[in-house]
Amino acid sequence: MQDQSANVTEGMGRSEELSDFQRGTVVGCHLSQKSVREISALLNLPRSTVSAVILKWKRGGITTALPRSGRPHKLKEEDRQMLEKVALEKCLPSIEALTAEFQTASGANVSSTTVRRELHEMGFRGRVSSYSKSKGGGQKLVKKPAALSQEDDKVDVSCLDLRVGRIITALQLPDTDGLYMEQVDVGEALPRTVVSEVAKHIPVDQMQNRMVVLLCNLKPVKIRGVLNQAMVMCASSQDKVEILDPPGGAVPGDRVTFQGFPGEPDKELNPKKKVWERVQSDLRTDAQCVATYNGVAFEVAGKGVCKAQTLSDSEIK
Repeated sequence: MQDQSANVTEGMGRSEELSDFQRGTVVGCHLSQKSVREISALLNLPRSTVSAVILKWKRGGITTALPRSGRPHKLKEEDRQMLEKVALEKCLPSIEALTAEFQTASGANVSSTTVRRELHEMGFRGRVSSYSKSKGGGQKLVKKPAALSQEDDKVDVSCLDLRVGRIITALQLPDTDGLYMEQVDVGEALPRTVVSEVAKHIPVDQMQNRMVVLLCNLKPVKIRGVLNQAMVMCASSQDKVEILDPPGGAVPGDRVTFQGFPGEPDKELNPKKKVWERVQSDLRTDAQCVATYNGVAFEVAGKGVCKAQTLSDSEIK
């Protein structure tokens, strides 16, 4: 019996076997000034496991088990974004020509071999002159888009599954200066993992235990190795980003609705129909910073409207 207990404790002591949510919860408790002993008792985890998770977070600022590529990126995150933009927008005949164009645009001094490897890791395949975005984040040959059917044209904000959420923990992804990974309670049995590009605008301590508006029916995709399951809605200007605030009294899971748009949300937005992109163009804050769709407020029934803090007449995304 003693040997069996020891084996169980040893297995649980390996922090990488915990889920991302469990790791985030451990760190969240640590940030709330709870001791290792208290966290161990609260979460029913061995102290060695709790200590290992906290130590890993202190060293790297992250708790999730990120994929090991075996080789660090030679390019900074902003340079990788520029490379992707050049690859998608320029119809260049060779990897050498693409490398030269990228070096001019970014100022980075890298070889064509490095550029080829970075593009491969980002999912680019095929000939350089035929690169085009595909729905899964990879690349495919350019195809003429099919004409939208009459039913496809019937797209409005009721297609979006917008809910109130509460950020349990937020941590900055390593090797990035703009991305947070959050565990968000949206009134479901388990929190959702969300990656948000707001770290340059909002300090991490202001992300903890924060109420947000979450878009919950985007197709889940991996971002820097982390499966993103939703999107935090923000008001945005050229130099500022503000997370939308739900009304006071709202709780995780509350639906955000729009007067005059009673339809039920899609189970999952179809990337081929560009539903999000078509609706997003009509999302803005008004003169009072209230979030709106074509002038109709984001509303939680009986509790009020959703707002930005200071950004008026700004796009929402």
